[in-house]
Amino acid sequence: MFGEIRNRHGEKIDYRFHPGAGGSKHVVLIGHGLTANLDRPFLAALAEGLAAAGIPALRFSFAGNGGSEGTFEEATLSKEVDDLGAVLDAVERAGFSTSYAGHSMGGAVGVLRASSDSRIRNLVSLAGMVRPKKFVETEFGTVTPDAGVMWDEPQFPLSRTFVNDLSGIDSVLPFVSRVSAPVLFVYGSDDDLIPIGDGLEVFSTANEPKDFIPLEGANHVFAGDVMPLMVKAVTLWLLPRL
Repeated sequence: MFGEIRNRHGEKIDYRFHPGAGGSKHVVLIGHGLTANLDRPFLAALAEGLAAAGIPALRFSFAGNGGSEGTFEEATLSKEVDDLGAVLDAVERAGFSTSYAGHSMGGAVGVLRASSDSRIRNLVSLAGMVRPKKFVETEFGTVTPDAGVMWDEPQFPLSRTFVNDLSGIDSVLPFVSRVSAPVLFVYGSDDDLIPIGDGLEVFSTANEPKDFIPLEGANHVFAGDVMPLMVKAVTLWLLPRL
């Protein structure tokens, strides 16, 4: 239906489409966070839950992640904003309108893209990153770029390209203030990577219409019993807006 999707660098974007029932021509794009891919369990669960409710969903891996082409070292926040644009182009060519749900760094991708791209009709931030520069300093401040790795995981090298890109973006707050689409923010009370206070701050800056859903006991990846609660919350919020 959407054919082969490639970004402006010619790299193929891996994706999975969940058509849903009823033949809706609106699709929810689902983007992952740092060191992840389209097969994160809670992202697959969200896509399946949306499709079961009649909302088509397309989850994808940013270039350099999962089955997509490209290198992880080049998978910066700015490049992923461009990747999302390539996916939006593909679904637009197929005659679909779009919403976007992004997790963690993928949430920041959505805010940055939606601040200048009106094709995103609804935006969902799942534990979305709010302060990229501070995130790099906190998580990787003791790691040497182009020599060390992220979180002691050899398959995820920390590149100078990545560090420089995120360090150049102090906050998503100026961008979210330019988003005109309805926005849903979902954050967990037990998230030790992106604290719920960051979510409340970006929520307070966003324009109306907006909603904030705190999930008690949820960690950064909405694991365990809270996963279906997240899926239900996002689905119920999107349904009347499509």
